Amino acid sequence: MPIYAYRCEACGFAKDVLQKISDAPLTDCPQCGKAEFRKQVTAAGFQLKGSGWYVTDFRGGSGGGAAAPAKAESSGSATASGASDSSSAATTT
Repeated sequence: MPIYAYRCEACGFAKDVLQKISDAPLTDCPQCGKAEFRKQVTAAGFQLKGSGWYVTDFRGGSGGGAAAPAKAESSGSATASGASDSSSAATTT
């Protein structure tokens, strides 16, 4: 369940509330009782950083560990540059 940030526009009271996505938004401020309690737009509670995190997470088969992202990146860039390298290598031999 996500955590939503609420703030009362009347008194300034702020609170984080654990709610289901399907729950109706809260409207009454628990501090002053006025119907000025509004859901705020906030940043996500997590960040995805780095490259290739999805390659190693929840992947079946033998573990590749940290070597899998580097392999995926090098094969992706090697495909573009490898084609020119192999064509130049083929013409020189």
